Amino acid sequence: MRAVLHWARLWAFLRLDEVLSSAALALMALIALAEIVLRPVSGRGVENAPVLVQHLGLALAMLGAVAAERHGHLSSLGNALAHLGGARLQTTTKVIGQGGAAFVCGVLTLASWRLVEAERVVAHNLAYGLPTWWLQMLMPMGFALLGYRLGARCAGASWLARLCALALPGLGFWLASVYDGSALPVWPAVLFLLLVLLSGAPIFSVLGGLALAFFWQDGQPLAAVALSHYQITVNPSLPALPLFTLAGLVFARTGAAARLGAVFMALFGSGMTGTVVAAAVLCSFFTAFTGGSGVTILALGGLLLPLLRSAGLPEQRGISLVTSASALGVLLAPSVPLIMYAIIARVPINTMFLAGVLPAFVMVGFLLLLGGYLRRTGLARVSAAVAPAGAVVAHAPVEQTGIAGALWAAKWEILAPVIAIGSLVSGLATPMESAALTAAYAVMTQALFHRELSWPALGQALSDCAQIIGGVMLILGMALGLTNYLVDSGLPNDAIDWVQGMIPNKYVFLLALNVFLLAAGSLMEIYAAIVFLVPLLLPVALSYGIDPVHFGIIFLANMEMGFLAPPAGMNIYFASAMFGKPIRYVARAVVPAVLAIFLGTLAISWVPWISTSLPRWVAGQ
Repeated sequence: MRAVLHWARLWAFLRLDEVLSSAALALMALIALAEIVLRPVSGRGVENAPVLVQHLGLALAMLGAVAAERHGHLSSLGNALAHLGGARLQTTTKVIGQGGAAFVCGVLTLASWRLVEAERVVAHNLAYGLPTWWLQMLMPMGFALLGYRLGARCAGASWLARLCALALPGLGFWLASVYDGSALPVWPAVLFLLLVLLSGAPIFSVLGGLALAFFWQDGQPLAAVALSHYQITVNPSLPALPLFTLAGLVFARTGAAARLGAVFMALFGSGMTGTVVAAAVLCSFFTAFTGGSGVTILALGGLLLPLLRSAGLPEQRGISLVTSASALGVLLAPSVPLIMYAIIARVPINTMFLAGVLPAFVMVGFLLLLGGYLRRTGLARVSAAVAPAGAVVAHAPVEQTGIAGALWAAKWEILAPVIAIGSLVSGLATPMESAALTAAYAVMTQALFHRELSWPALGQALSDCAQIIGGVMLILGMALGLTNYLVDSGLPNDAIDWVQGMIPNKYVFLLALNVFLLAAGSLMEIYAAIVFLVPLLLPVALSYGIDPVHFGIIFLANMEMGFLAPPAGMNIYFASAMFGKPIRYVARAVVPAVLAIFLGTLAISWVPWISTSLPRWVAGQ
């Protein structure tokens, strides 16, 4: 036991999880770039490059998740039960939430070890004589470390924390080893996981626990859940996610936001209407690159709100605009949710990139026109721009320059989407290579041309990207395990029969679909919703003759609304922290935006050519 504790402390001290996950991310980019260079020169690229990059993605996912837990960045719905009582109840719910998650991690450790054992028997080689199971060992090691850290959070005293860190995941590992393959009732586990979720446990542990419980109910091997996690982390298209995210984080940490802001302000004008339109378009564009609307709020909020106020927009309306417009970039390439849907629905990524362009503009139009941001009534008196209390202005104010000067200053940022989308749509690069090229372009332009990206800043961007992707991949892997069980049980076929019996009309189905997805988006994290709901709902949509590309745009447009709807509406929480306003204040401010976006989603749903015309036109050229 002493050796285990010493090893865990040494690991934390050296921050090996951050170092190794960042190194894996950097290697993914370098191998993909080498492929691009070597293929036209020598006629072939790096030997076994796709397999190597995919398994580097596994290392990134597991080690990044451990780093995310250490920094408190694993997604949860918050400790809802703690608000019902005093300090004692808060302590109790914390123990339940973190302890329950540690227990589930112990079970996942056993499930992952079973997968590794099976691979050792088969003895496949990954590349260059490297056994596959060597890298698969990162899964039981990663879940064991997560269980240790989560268990340690259950107590304040060091000796008790160490005891919980070993006992709780150890108990899960032991029970799984004893009862693996046995049929156990599912409802006690479901009630326990509901309590754990409301007590603040990370979302991945609840989804993983549900998947394990359902497989346990049928007496199926628990390794099936670990296999689902392994399959999605080594998906051939998945390396595009962390690499595009890295590019977005690099732009978010430099003066790119201010330069792009100057461009949009110069194009649309500095009056009230021009400032509002520029802010909405800029937020949408920036979210597409950063991969997270919360990052956009933090990067642009302190920059745009003073400009909106100086143009005469009331503060609450300005906060509402920045908060809601930051959600609309999900439909624009190279948005990570757009890529994720393409992977799950098995639709070409470049097709989804093209399909999202017109709907994104439609959504911005509906937001501005029907959300009330362009109305002239209730405008504030124009005065000097003052940042709101509690806000942090991340970058220098936007300089009022001419269009030519603004375009020249932001030329490298403006070319970024051309690099990302052009290399992919033209067929010159695979999704992985396009993402690596975009990430390298972001680093090169911000470090060499603008000289705003230092080595420590790049290292921090790599670490933050690894933590974001690690947390997301945990959710995706566990959600896929749950989805695979439901698909194998025949649920999609039953759903088709039931829905078509209840709703024979296609347009009524689309209305019901949007209402359901709005509710789902407010309750589920977007990546979990994509992995969990798309395999279940897509067959139903296809039965009504809905194109899978069109369905994907409908789905993601509804998820945009989910960013603005509690309890999972993360934009509200980011905006509350950024602008120093109560959550209720921000939630009330975005109500008109939610209604406007919902109407825009209905328009996209009922007029399919908005989503499908551009991909079909490009395919016909």
